[in-house]
Amino acid sequence: MDFNAANLIVKYSHKISQLAKIEQADRIAPELYEEYDVKRGLRDKDGKGVLCGLTEISEVSSRGMVDGRMQPMPGVLCYRGYDIKDLVANCVREKRFGFEETIYLLLFGSLPTAAELKSFSDMLAEFRVLPRNFVRDVIMKTPSKDIMNMLARCVLQLYSYDPDPDNIMISNVLRQSLQLIAQFPMLAAYSFRAYKYYDVSDASLIIHKPLAEYSTAQNLLHILRKDNKFTDLEAKVLDICLVLHADHGGGNNSTFTTHVVTSSGTDTYSSTVASLGSLKGPKHGGANIKVKQMFENIKENVPDWKESSIRAYVGKILAKKAFDRSGLVYGMGHAVYTVSDPRAEVLKLYAGKLAAEKGRDEEFELYNTVAKVASELIQEQRNTTKPVNPNVDFYSGLVYSMLNIPDALYTPLFAIARIAGWSAHRIEELVNGNKIIRPAYQCVQNRREYIPLSSRK
Repeated sequence: MDFNAANLIVKYSHKISQLAKIEQADRIAPELYEEYDVKRGLRDKDGKGVLCGLTEISEVSSRGMVDGRMQPMPGVLCYRGYDIKDLVANCVREKRFGFEETIYLLLFGSLPTAAELKSFSDMLAEFRVLPRNFVRDVIMKTPSKDIMNMLARCVLQLYSYDPDPDNIMISNVLRQSLQLIAQFPMLAAYSFRAYKYYDVSDASLIIHKPLAEYSTAQNLLHILRKDNKFTDLEAKVLDICLVLHADHGGGNNSTFTTHVVTSSGTDTYSSTVASLGSLKGPKHGGANIKVKQMFENIKENVPDWKESSIRAYVGKILAKKAFDRSGLVYGMGHAVYTVSDPRAEVLKLYAGKLAAEKGRDEEFELYNTVAKVASELIQEQRNTTKPVNPNVDFYSGLVYSMLNIPDALYTPLFAIARIAGWSAHRIEELVNGNKIIRPAYQCVQNRREYIPLSSRK
């Protein structure tokens, strides 16, 4: 930390604490939200999101008509009308990687032919190359332990290297989007390597260049591992993670941020950084880290991994007597999905395969047991039969752990996938939006007469 900044923190921390009455000044009476029928979080009382836009990019569905009534159904996620499960299953069946195809589908609205996919993948490979000396001048000179902040800083710096950064014609935005999609893995991996080099006294600086013949998933493992080695299953499972995280409708926090910021007419780099700031939050992209930390805590406190012991400890977590005392079992439940999260179902299958290859079957079963008992206990606690099932974050942390991916890169991996969706939604907003997004806020502060400074007490 800068010396002057450290001195200022010490000098003014006490005074700032005294001024913290701002929290009381900003407190709004909860009953006013009901009085003015405010949809807090843009959600109805039943949890359904307030409709504020239309999209053709992806669909998140968890309800369907049964006997004329809307009923909870197994969750469905579609990209451009294609079920995510079918997209993954076909790539697995054809023994190929699917993230590049997913990017193409989200951006252009159709599945590519073999020739189109090859050409598109070759183009992404060329776009992966960072500007000359960018790693040295931007990443190496100011490393940070928070890789999401590093990603944001790098994206803003890339604005300066762009010959036409503020042009929001669709062709130019598409070019910028493709570059960012291709470069995100390098930005994240090199930022992590730079931080470790400066943070750990005996760390070696390892900068591997991406290989043109590798997919995004293969290049990530190639760059992150000192020996460049990985198994085909490891790369395929990481690829599936990227496909599953590529988009999730227009209403998730970071993608809605993309729409809001894009509607102002700003540049692609500013829009992307805004979405990164949203995704960094623990209520959004940071949830998988909380899942991993929770399981580390469970392992420390439940050595036998018997169902009865796990049930007792998860009960303590729900009672705010264990782990972070929030009363939450992280990775359980979802704002939209009720019966099931299709991403979690897919990831659970391949997490099991990876666990078998890694000799971590018992740990995989621990996750399944926690999911089972947590679902039952949450239903008991809420006195409801409404199902509570694992979401995608529940198993993604386990997968990343088995892939030896550092914790610091869990949320950046989410960003590496989601930049594809953000880019598609940005273009959709530019094509269709003709108004800046500006919802209303009702002011509930009473009018007051100004008091001269000499008369204030």
